[in-house]
Order: sequence, then C-alpha cells, then structure tokens
Amino acid sequence: MSEQQTVRPDTVVSIEYTLKDDSGEVLDSSEGGEPLQYLHGRGQIIGGLEKGLEGKSVGETVHVDVAPEDGYGEHDPERMVEVPKDQFDFEVEVGDFVQAQHPDGSMIPFRVAEVGEETVTLDGNHPLAGQSLHFDVKVVAVRPATEEEIAHGHVHEG
Repeated sequence: MSEQQTVRPDTVVSIEYTLKDDSGEVLDSSEGGEPLQYLHGRGQIIGGLEKGLEGKSVGETVHVDVAPEDGYGEHDPERMVEVPKDQFDFEVEVGDFVQAQHPDGSMIPFRVAEVGEETVTLDGNHPLAGQSLHFDVKVVAVRPATEEEIAHGHVHEG
C-alpha cells in the first residue's frame, strides 16, 4: 500500500462512519450523505477517533472505542449554571439549547437541564460529555494535503 493512501498527519482523509453509544443507539452517521472529510493531525475530529485512524489505509474498516477523556471529556459539574427564570423573555423547556454571551463577546451554548418555579439550570457541557463513543469507520480516500490546506488548517473543496 503506498504511503499516499495511508492516514497520517497532513493528509486529507474521507471517512464513512456510524457513531453509537454504549447501548448501541446510533447517535450520528454519514450514511445517506457525503463522507466526512478532515485534515488529519489538526484536531478537526475528536482525538480518540483520530488516534484510532492513524496508519489505516484506503478501503480499511475499523471499530474505534473512544473513552470520554479522548472524546468530549468528562461531565463537569462546574459547567452547570442556575439562573433566574425571569432572565428569559421566552419559554424554555428541558432539552432546549440557548446561548449566553461571554464577557469576551463570544457566544456559549447551553442545554436546558431543568426548569424550576424560579430558576433554570443550564448545562454547558457538550451533550456527549461523559459518554463512551463507539465508531464504525471505513476509510474512503486519503490524499496529501496541499500546502494551502496545511497553512490554513482545513480542507479546501475541489
């Protein structure tokens, strides 16, 4: 197998994948759509999956189990925030996503975890934080990244 067809840093990799949780429920999949393309070694996909694909070849299928610390991290109770319900000028329900503005101007997404009489509990953790992730992946294509893609840190179309 030529090195050009092997997943390694600074290659553009196309994969077909299915992501499941511990119970086997499908959480995400590329089935029925285009393969996922990313620039390997640049942190564009979760670290545990990227590590599991290192050295794989075009046409190879692999099952990769990713522990929370190599995926979206452990659930951090410090990212849970309780705010007065009257700060919302609209109805919120458990499972809704809302955004808050950080003092630096960036927007922070939160999931509504609980709605009480007087307060709303918001969860700033990624929805998959604390979960083990199970990927079934097929490497569809691998090519060397262009100098421009490497300089910009992402895949360019075409």
